[in-house]
Amino acid sequence: MSSTLMISVAGVRGIVGESLTPAVIADFAGGFAGELAAGPVVVGRDARRSGPMVLQAVTAGLMAAGRDVVDVGLATTPTTQIAVEHLRAAGGIILTASHNPPEWNALKFLSSRGEFLSAEEGARVRARAESHSLPWRRFDALGSPRAEAHALDWHLERVLALDVIDVAAIRARKLRVVVDGCASVGGIAVPRLLEALGAAVVPLDCEPNGAFTRELEPLPEHLGALARATREAGADFGVACDPDADRAAFVDGEGVPLGEEYTVALGTSVVLEKHRGPVVTNLSTSRIVDAVCARWGVPLYRTAVGEAHVVAGLRAHGAVAGGEGNGGMILPAAHYGRDGLVAVALVANLLATHGGTLRVAAGLLPRLYMIKARWKRRGEWAEGARRLKEEFAGMALNETDGLHFSEGDAWVHVRVSGTEPIVRAIAESASESRTRELVTRAGRALGEAA
Repeated sequence: MSSTLMISVAGVRGIVGESLTPAVIADFAGGFAGELAAGPVVVGRDARRSGPMVLQAVTAGLMAAGRDVVDVGLATTPTTQIAVEHLRAAGGIILTASHNPPEWNALKFLSSRGEFLSAEEGARVRARAESHSLPWRRFDALGSPRAEAHALDWHLERVLALDVIDVAAIRARKLRVVVDGCASVGGIAVPRLLEALGAAVVPLDCEPNGAFTRELEPLPEHLGALARATREAGADFGVACDPDADRAAFVDGEGVPLGEEYTVALGTSVVLEKHRGPVVTNLSTSRIVDAVCARWGVPLYRTAVGEAHVVAGLRAHGAVAGGEGNGGMILPAAHYGRDGLVAVALVANLLATHGGTLRVAAGLLPRLYMIKARWKRRGEWAEGARRLKEEFAGMALNETDGLHFSEGDAWVHVRVSGTEPIVRAIAESASESRTRELVTRAGRALGEAA
């Protein structure tokens, strides 16, 4: 397998035409089919330009393995997840490389519950695909394809029916919202949701043509166009999605980005106001969420990074809310998966029921300083890990996922990415200088100029 083919709990992703070829795609689709119980497989995709080719290769692999394929078309990741549940399908495949650059695409595998596979389940799919032990069928036992046009309707119904969403109050507020759809499926789904909530929508890059005009992660430094559009429109807020719209990040009415870490914190505060219970997030998520949980007197649990890990934690602890600090809100009452539409509805509800502005709401949360760095992976992780342990000796160490060092209100988390050939470092503290120091030291230990 090519070094740019990334295989992890997040699925299999690679560069189209280099590591992610039609043959690789079909083999992984067939390997996935061989691990499922009887039933059809749901397939949805984001708007990447390689999507139609990847869809055909996936469909061929599934049909060759005897599976009927339900194509839900251009669909967000959570829409596809809910479609698997709604149709009681054997599983699903989402075709999206999420925040990776345009030349990448990916297959993300879903269980019959519409959730990402566990590490063990993913390992079995990989073993089948790489050994070419595939369940190819004779001509008279092949699967059949069909299109399904109502998946987004099912998703919207699920969100609008949540008891933490006061639809009448939101409609009465008559919000004005700028939506940065990232030239993908969020440009379809988020405006539909907001219109159902009585909001006036100002679209920005909402045509799902895959012609990306910004970096794909909805980080503050990538949201300049959204900030300007929000100010010019006199909007209550702006929201930006990533290409598969499982993440959402917000800018306030003045066009100032809150930072994607505020999404889960604000959404969780809305949920806890109505339902007290445990919250689950990952080791790389801001401690702003700790403050929200402390306010409501509920426990917070942390897992390894990755939606599958967080979902497993949500189930294990009977949590009422959670997610990942990259803008990925998870509300189990909707479904067990990150959902940008759920995040938008929760923020709209916060403004409608509490009044005021998004900036005022965010200002009630602690002010912490986070820095996210990334470096190309060089050499063996074991040697880098050894140097990091020496550098941060004396700080508390958690090795659940990479290396997480903490001391008081300061922490730094360094880990090998499962989605790109890089090492990520995330640090946070109550002061910008302390946070920069932590990132600099991590980079130095890894032989990088941080």
